[in-house]
Amino acid sequence: MSKPKLSLQDQLLKSGLVSTAQAKSAKSDKHKQTQQQRKNNISIVDEARELALKAQAEKAEKDRELNQIKRQQEEQKQLLAQVKQLIELNRQSQDADGLAFHFSDSNRIKTIYVSENMREQIIRGSLAVVKLGETYEVVSAEVAEKISSRNPASVIVHNDSLANIIDSADDPYSAYQVPDDLMW
Repeated sequence: MSKPKLSLQDQLLKSGLVSTAQAKSAKSDKHKQTQQQRKNNISIVDEARELALKAQAEKAEKDRELNQIKRQQEEQKQLLAQVKQLIELNRQSQDADGLAFHFSDSNRIKTIYVSENMREQIIRGSLAVVKLGETYEVVSAEVAEKISSRNPASVIVHNDSLANIIDSADDPYSAYQVPDDLMW
């Protein structure tokens, strides 16, 4: 048969860490405390338990914040991947021997070479210039709007087609002709 289990108090007495007087005193203090609780209907506040619950709640809040940040970063990665896919699937071929189309990106003048027809379409707003990494691509206006909804910084040049239609009654320079071959 197995030995009967000894209480902690009995184990401490047997090992000699506490005396019998100390054990009796601790037992009577504990008994008085429980009697006082029952009599006054008071619950003793367990500070260690409260601190543990508080630490657990803080840890849970911190974990929620970290998960939210990770979720936002993951969503941002997905949006950038969608932008990259839209650009790669819908880019127009550029003409290395074509006309230079100049535009501004981050206060720097950039140049791409496109055909004359594509250049006119970019100016009218039916095509747009977008940034893919360090390169620039030409896509249709509809694709540029989709890209802009996901990441507005990727769309570099997207002229509004309505901006080219100017009400001649309000335009003070309507009498002056702009040369067709004006390029910069």
